[in-house]
Amino acid sequence: MQAPHKLAVAPATAPTMRPCLPGRLAAPHAHFQPRIIMNRPIALAALLLASVLATVRPASAAEQPRTMDEALAAARERKSPVLLDFHAPWCYSCYYMASHVLTGPDWESVKARAVVMELDADAPEGAQWMKKLHVRALPSYVVLSADGTELGRILAEQTRPQFYGQIDAILAGNDSLEALQTKAAGGDVASVAAVLAAYHARYQASEGLQWFASLPAALRDQAADEPAVSLRLDRLQLLRAATASDVDGCVDAGQKVLAADLGCDRPYELDRLMSCTEKMPTEPRRALLAGQRPALERMLSQRIFVATPSCADQRSAVFAAADLYDALGDAGAKADVLDRAIALTEKTIDGDVARDRNLADNLRVYMTAAERTDSLDALMPKLIAAYPDDYVYAYRYGRSLLERGKPEAALPYLEQAAAKAYGANRLTVASYRVKALKALNRPADARRVVAETLAANGPWFPEEAAKLKAQLQS
Repeated sequence: MQAPHKLAVAPATAPTMRPCLPGRLAAPHAHFQPRIIMNRPIALAALLLASVLATVRPASAAEQPRTMDEALAAARERKSPVLLDFHAPWCYSCYYMASHVLTGPDWESVKARAVVMELDADAPEGAQWMKKLHVRALPSYVVLSADGTELGRILAEQTRPQFYGQIDAILAGNDSLEALQTKAAGGDVASVAAVLAAYHARYQASEGLQWFASLPAALRDQAADEPAVSLRLDRLQLLRAATASDVDGCVDAGQKVLAADLGCDRPYELDRLMSCTEKMPTEPRRALLAGQRPALERMLSQRIFVATPSCADQRSAVFAAADLYDALGDAGAKADVLDRAIALTEKTIDGDVARDRNLADNLRVYMTAAERTDSLDALMPKLIAAYPDDYVYAYRYGRSLLERGKPEAALPYLEQAAAKAYGANRLTVASYRVKALKALNRPADARRVVAETLAANGPWFPEEAAKLKAQLQS
């Protein structure tokens, strides 16, 4: 189970996060043969009607369940597990998985063995199940038994071999946390590492370390001598320290973790270390981070900036490098890595942004980070035209124009986005419409937007609703 990237774990406001996954899970920065679910605006009213009024009928293997009640009922009827696919329309990693991994005979085999339920993080039911299962990054794939017991989970972008190797093991029923703990307690050191990885995937660092401490001393000593277990313990220590904003703990654990061969996970752990040490004095922090530059640059040259990248999540690696160079005060290196990423992505897309949505969105964020405003102004209308079925690019462009002091130009795009928005992202789009209307001295229209949006959204997402109301007073 991979650790998250700067996975994007926030709703519409944060689709700038690295994979839509861990690291700065909910931060900025938040593929193609698309599954409709990725783009479709889910009508809130329809969702509520389905979950409240519809009778729960089991979905057949060929049908897509509409609610979790239906998915669990189908699982009981089929005597099979449920695979929850958590996604969002702003999640670029989700588009990668949709077009490059969740396709073909391998995916059809998964659907034959499990009830697949797609849950949108911005819709009420998806948000509720994310909270219930402690899902912190997107995409996330959580497998439940028909009675709701978790059997395992997979985080972030994966290559096909990585994803199907993990999902096959989970569906075989041998990788539940409880089963792994039983094997570990019996002296199976490989299962000790797997248990620690499971806790890491759930962002339960303290629980994982406590579980390890509960093992018999002889088993702990034996397991800790194994590199795989030792690395997993260090990664849990780093996660715990970062969660607690324990800078000294982050420095100690981070150096141990990053000294290891992390493969494609390196950007995530480096990002965690950088985020945790942001308040350190400049020079000591630069001395700490300078040692991370060679390994990350080797990763870029060998795994990312190549004809066939071996890491699925290219964006996280590029932004980890850009952030590292920024922390080191090397503006030239930061510009170079972004320019290199832009050039490679443009070459791959070859002028067709509809070819691969993941790469097209990568291009957008690389240009944003490189402050290529003119290029963005040329790109954004193409993205809006290429992906007209959701609110994302109209919202992003409207927001960009507004933040550049162009409310009149921004408003039509924000209104276009509002027509497709739903759930949490409906509230986000409305907040920027209100900002634009207030900037244009149209307070009555701003009040109307707030009233209509709150009425349409009902009781869901109360924190975001409160922020929208506050926009009128700010």
